[in-house]
Amino acid sequence: MAILEKHKFLETNATALLVASLLVVTVGGIVEIAPLFYLENTIEKVEGVRPYTPLELTGRDIYIREGCYVCHSQMIRPMRDEVERYGHYSLAAESMYDHPFQWGSKRTGPDLARVGGRYSNEWHVDHLTDPQSVVPESVMPKYGFLLDRLIEPEHIADRLSTDALVGVPYTEDMIGQAQADFAAQADPDADTAGLQERYGSSAFAGGKDVVVSNFDGHAGVSEMDALIAYLQVLGTMVDFSTFENDPNR
Repeated sequence: MAILEKHKFLETNATALLVASLLVVTVGGIVEIAPLFYLENTIEKVEGVRPYTPLELTGRDIYIREGCYVCHSQMIRPMRDEVERYGHYSLAAESMYDHPFQWGSKRTGPDLARVGGRYSNEWHVDHLTDPQSVVPESVMPKYGFLLDRLIEPEHIADRLSTDALVGVPYTEDMIGQAQADFAAQADPDADTAGLQERYGSSAFAGGKDVVVSNFDGHAGVSEMDALIAYLQVLGTMVDFSTFENDPNR
């Protein structure tokens, strides 16, 4: 009864209720926030996660420019229906080099966190050119114009430098060779040894070699090439079998 009487006092006294509420929020805030000042990083690093290549980064910028994020999230929540449909739930480390990240739950179209390697380059070209030709019920607009827009990567080194300022681990070598790496990834006949040395499995523990392809099937590097290169890398950096078999996770 004594506890109820004290609680009644708070309920009938606005000033006391306000002070008590502020006290609870203050204590809770300190408990939640204070430890963050002593952590170097709140994201656990995962083997295989690497910065985007110059071509993939350009494709990501096109993805954002065209508003693809409005209808497609890149966050699989740890719910049974989402995991069974899209794959392993998203890890924070997968987006540690994204500025801004593409998390969310608004889905007019399916989540794209694991779309990399799920479809062929030809499928992506057809889908982006005329979505209804491969998914009749789709409400997605057509992006065929990306095929006609060739890209000259004269500013790609500046783009990498900008991301490096906010913590993305682009080295001076990566920045200096950005234009060459941009062109090499879209040309299967090019010398890609340098590209693989900077971004491939030898550069990042647990990583995989960079996918090199004429993504849109046409001459020259187009915005379609860049966008497909970005889509094809989504969800492919991490070996999720190690998480599924690890009893401690």
